[in-house]
Amino acid sequence: MNKVGMNMFVWTMSMDEDLAGTLAFLKTSGFDFVEVPVSSVNLDKWQRIGHQLSELGLEVQTCTICGPEHSLISPDPVVRQASIDYLKQVIDCSRAVGSSILMGPMYAGFKTFTGKPATTEEWNWSVAGMREVAEYAQNQGVTLAIEYLNRFEIYLLTCVNDLMRYVEAVNHPNCRAAFDTFHANMEEKNIGDALRKCAPYLAHVQISENDRSTPGKGHINFEEVFSVLEEINYEGPIAIEAFGPNPPELAAATHIFRPMFDSPEQLAVDGLKFIKSHIVPTVSAGSEL
Repeated sequence: MNKVGMNMFVWTMSMDEDLAGTLAFLKTSGFDFVEVPVSSVNLDKWQRIGHQLSELGLEVQTCTICGPEHSLISPDPVVRQASIDYLKQVIDCSRAVGSSILMGPMYAGFKTFTGKPATTEEWNWSVAGMREVAEYAQNQGVTLAIEYLNRFEIYLLTCVNDLMRYVEAVNHPNCRAAFDTFHANMEEKNIGDALRKCAPYLAHVQISENDRSTPGKGHINFEEVFSVLEEINYEGPIAIEAFGPNPPELAAATHIFRPMFDSPEQLAVDGLKFIKSHIVPTVSAGSEL
């Protein structure tokens, strides 16, 4: 059975706030894990949060994005080395909080564009850097789940074909694939076919609606998504990712300009119910359990 989690972006960018009540709510609502964003590399903080989650009985995964100062495709070798060093610190934080999966678009700077397609040189810089990061991750017991984004947010990896070519180029057992239905809805000809392509490397799935609202309330064909996940025997984690008007800096980055749901808590409850209705086998009346 897939474990189901909730990404914390709808409440926080940093996990610096007092989120004890929110975390307890997610546990009692039936979530197996939370997906926490790592933007600061304070090990004491992540150890403290890890202890808090352990006491609640919530598992944890981590996610991260990199700005231009931590881009593996920067033309400046100093920046590229700083990016490798930073990602190793994020891996340390992942281990400290208790996460064995770190997901996200770690291969390049978020919303950092040249106005041109990625070059062979940029590709090679990123692949070489990620291979070093993956080797470090293996030593720390962390698997990297690489996420492609849509063309308005990044330009190195923007579709499943890019992602597969990248994972195969890095060629490391701790460099695997993540699949986000929001980006796939924008960039793929067929979401189901895209899922099938990345099946051999798939380590993480994010369920995200076309308008970043409650899963099942938009137009993404989730019947197909869950059917293909069953077809490929995907047993890994599934997380809800959504964005709202808070925190304001994240709303600005994700271009959320109108309310998409009544509250983050309602979104979480409804989203969890929607996902479980698709992944929990239905037992017909009169059948044996």
